Amino acid sequence: MHNKRVVVTGMGVLCPTGNTVAEAWENAAAGRSGIDIIRNWNTYEYGIENHIAGEVKNFDPDVVLGKREARRADRVTQLALVSATQAMEDSGLQITDENRYDVGCVVGTGIGGITTLVEQTLNFYNKGAKAVSPVMTPLILPDNASGKVSMQFGLRGPNFCIITACATGNNAIGEAAEIIRRGQAKAMLAGSSEAAVVGVVIAGFNNMTALTRQNDEPQKASRPFDRDRDGFVIAEAAGMLMLEDLDHALERGAKIYGEVLGYGHTSDAYHVTAPMETGEGAARAIELALNDAGITGKDIDYINAHGTSTPLNDKAETFAIKRALGEQAYEIPISSTKSVTGHMLGAGGAVEAIFCIEAMRNNFIPPTINLDNPDPECDLDYTPNVGVQREVNITMSNSFGFGGHNAVIILGKYHANGKL
Repeated sequence: MHNKRVVVTGMGVLCPTGNTVAEAWENAAAGRSGIDIIRNWNTYEYGIENHIAGEVKNFDPDVVLGKREARRADRVTQLALVSATQAMEDSGLQITDENRYDVGCVVGTGIGGITTLVEQTLNFYNKGAKAVSPVMTPLILPDNASGKVSMQFGLRGPNFCIITACATGNNAIGEAAEIIRRGQAKAMLAGSSEAAVVGVVIAGFNNMTALTRQNDEPQKASRPFDRDRDGFVIAEAAGMLMLEDLDHALERGAKIYGEVLGYGHTSDAYHVTAPMETGEGAARAIELALNDAGITGKDIDYINAHGTSTPLNDKAETFAIKRALGEQAYEIPISSTKSVTGHMLGAGGAVEAIFCIEAMRNNFIPPTINLDNPDPECDLDYTPNVGVQREVNITMSNSFGFGGHNAVIILGKYHANGKL
């Protein structure tokens, strides 16, 4: 256990189900899918077999950020800046010369500025060296979003980028919480962003048979834990949380949404893309998070699963949950909100942490939609198709990434005495 308690005082999100926390949660809780035909570019031009994704909708960076700022940021950074602005405004934290070195940010991404990289590579080969943008290098760097967020608000505390594939969001939140716990900052913006709904990325995922090819009914294509699942639906998003030392939050009278109770992370050291089929590494991350929080599986009221809708992942995660929690695993409501958002890659953990907080605030378990034919090997309570009203005090969120990264965070309702 740690002496310093870390609480959540602000949130911001752009994702396939909405461009505010309220909108994104309302649609996720209602089981309304944000997956549709890709609108931002022509998927038929290069013979791509996948034509659906979870895109952020009604987002014009020129309007939101201004044309000059939008031109100087890849889409991954644009999404990060807007979600960070929401979280900052929601928190009410004012940055001044007196506190700016006490506030930092950890903004992760799985892939980084891939849109800019593709565009400028095409410029180079089609038009020559002089056609390459002079700001290409900073725009493609994965840490560009964290740097721009710190500049946007004048945050001079710890500032770095985490890249752990699809575990990135949870690692960003967990590491930011650790910075506060050990007294190196009083507040940290923490989260992740991803904008990889790009042809070459989709082609690569498709050629490794990771993506679903169910294009005819986009809203039904993501079907975690279902017997007929055949791959994930790629999505883009950004989610950001303001984390604070509890004493600092109370001193300034901040509203408190919840508390970061535990964090565990491990490596499978097994395969570059596939999870350990036994779930061993993921189970250990769950156990470490529980130990860090000082609780047991009996205290968990809801698990937001990684639940990507791939044959291997969903089965391995089921094994991991049962391995870590034993018979208690059958008593805990679980859902995969990726059934409505698609797989937001490095942004997934951050958005799903926000969904966990909203689940506690609303005492509501969001559903796993499209779970019509349960896989016999996925035999836990995945809250099929319809959400459930139920008291939710403590949540666990799983995120597992290519390279064997396993990251688990535990979030709880805030109680002044620290006890449930």
